[in-house]
Amino acid sequence: MHSFNSDGVQIAYETAGEGPPILLIHGFASTGRVNWWDTGWVRTLTDSGRHVITFDHRGHGASEKLYDSAVYSAAEMAEDARRLLDHLGITEADVMGYSMGARVAAFLTIAHPSRVRRAVFAGLASRMITGVGGAEAIAQALEAPSRQDVTDNSAKAFRIFAEQTKGDLKALAACIRSSREKITPEELAQIRVPVLVVAGDKDEVAGDVKTLVNAIPGAKGVTLANRNHMNAVGDRGYKEAVLAFLG
Repeated sequence: MHSFNSDGVQIAYETAGEGPPILLIHGFASTGRVNWWDTGWVRTLTDSGRHVITFDHRGHGASEKLYDSAVYSAAEMAEDARRLLDHLGITEADVMGYSMGARVAAFLTIAHPSRVRRAVFAGLASRMITGVGGAEAIAQALEAPSRQDVTDNSAKAFRIFAEQTKGDLKALAACIRSSREKITPEELAQIRVPVLVVAGDKDEVAGDVKTLVNAIPGAKGVTLANRNHMNAVGDRGYKEAVLAFLG
């Protein structure tokens, strides 16, 4: 695991393989390892001849933990991604994000279009526009003395996942309170790079694929049958769709 200074915040990252670069951006309460290595994504992409870069968001994994929600905007986390590309001397890369990572990838694509060759937004579709909701309930679940004190089942699921990934619960609570920024259709309409949108048909967090596809010029969409927010990430159909999209 390596790290670099992203405007005063230490960000941990890993790389693998050789070839055209692809930057992978993980979801909330996950890590680069959990989201991309443990699901076989890094192996799939390196086997296809790609240089893969993963990193841990601020407040996650091996990156620096911060406890002020003001520093966790998706736009600022997109700047962490851009600074990582700068650090590695990569001028342009394909970018794929899952869930919160898809939102961050979208902010990166809108703010720095010359740095993104192609983008995959997965695990977050129409709710990138309409909003996901429930952030405060999740934050309170993370801050509760124990998971047994959490009565909201949806929020409890995030608490359980955060404990499984050995997350810093206080830092994650600060993150969730400000990272779910909506992106307007007008902002998405600015995107000119090829985009693939992927989500499971049972993914209530992501919303429907078609709405987001229609908001982005030329975007394509794939809906994964019988997949929800948690089991779509390692899905074979998801991987096949991305490999075909990347060419």
